[in-house]
Amino acid sequence: MKRLLLGTLVALSLTLVTGFKVSEGPVQWLTFEQAVELSKKEKRPVFIDVYTDWCGWCKVMDKNTFSEPQVAKLLNEKFYAVKFDAEQKEDVVFAGTTFKFVPSGSKGYHQLAAALLNNQMSYPTVVFLAEDFSMIQPLPGYRKADEFHKIAQFIGEGHYKSMKWNEWEAKYKSPYASK
Repeated sequence: MKRLLLGTLVALSLTLVTGFKVSEGPVQWLTFEQAVELSKKEKRPVFIDVYTDWCGWCKVMDKNTFSEPQVAKLLNEKFYAVKFDAEQKEDVVFAGTTFKFVPSGSKGYHQLAAALLNNQMSYPTVVFLAEDFSMIQPLPGYRKADEFHKIAQFIGEGHYKSMKWNEWEAKYKSPYASK
């Protein structure tokens, strides 16, 4: 535990002193509002992991997919990566609309989550948005690292704008092929 804490402090210190941004390692998660602000300075697609605290598969995806170094590197370099709790209570203001928490059933839901998921409240669901925050694709369900990497690279590198998925899949070179 002491080594983990010490390692974290050293990495944080190096980041603060040198301004170095780590691109491999854990995903550098943002709030939705932070992604909106950053996009005003530099346009990038937005990746949103819509989750709930009680979702077991969400936790498995965090552990097995988002923690995988190649996936984390891709998300950090090509996207603004957002973690969004579908049951959060805080309002989110976006594009002149205030999205709120809606008490419903035993838990409730957030209006932004419902909008991102096309009212199909299924977890985990990841959502890809274009640089202008228009919808590219919501993808429900657990994805292993290799499958997720392929999809994220297709979108993050802009291939979805110029070719069909089948064409991309035929050309794709997996970083997991030798694993």
